Amino acid sequence: MIDHAHDLASVQEATERVLTAAAALDNVSASGPSRLPGWSRNHVLAHLARNADALVNVLEGRPMYASAGTRDADIERDAPRPLAVQLADVRESAARFQATGAAPADWSRRVELRNGVVDTASRVPFRRWVEVELHHVDLGIGYELEDLPEEFTRRETDFLAERFTGHPDVPSTHLTDGTHAWTTGRPAEKPELTVTGGPADLLGWLCGRRDGAGLTVDGGALPTLPPL
Repeated sequence: MIDHAHDLASVQEATERVLTAAAALDNVSASGPSRLPGWSRNHVLAHLARNADALVNVLEGRPMYASAGTRDADIERDAPRPLAVQLADVRESAARFQATGAAPADWSRRVELRNGVVDTASRVPFRRWVEVELHHVDLGIGYELEDLPEEFTRRETDFLAERFTGHPDVPSTHLTDGTHAWTTGRPAEKPELTVTGGPADLLGWLCGRRDGAGLTVDGGALPTLPPL
């Protein structure tokens, strides 16, 4: 069962981690490349701020973004700002998200995100947690997939395995980190592949942050996953 209050607290903790880490940068390093193609670290920070406001829109019943191009345009507009402005924006937008999450609400209601994706309101805090944790890794400033909270890694692996379940372009695949196991891909009586690896390597492959070199595959080649 999703505990939105727990996830909101986890978002706040993750936000403080990324703000503390990013505060050690300077304007030159903040404008340097992140691990995301075409994005500087400032692009990542600008995205974190605008995503918080977008999820406030979702929780308050408005479209996540005003238009299809608004998300990218806003990030490009905000990326050139000095680091101090970026950090203040991340902190202030995060506070707006937390305030919205603290307001009395029906957390079982359905909400709409980007591209027509529909979910329950109670899952929105976890979606924000994903943004903060993975983009902290994307900054490339010493926070790695191995540093993610264990609960987060397991739950995001759960989410991504479920997301690819039934996908016609993904072979039926059994995943295991030695403690937990998942099945994803096309329906089949028996999985075509078994992919084994540590929690960070499995998550990294599923979320597109690693190429799967740290994984062991039985039954064929490691599948190329569709874009998220």
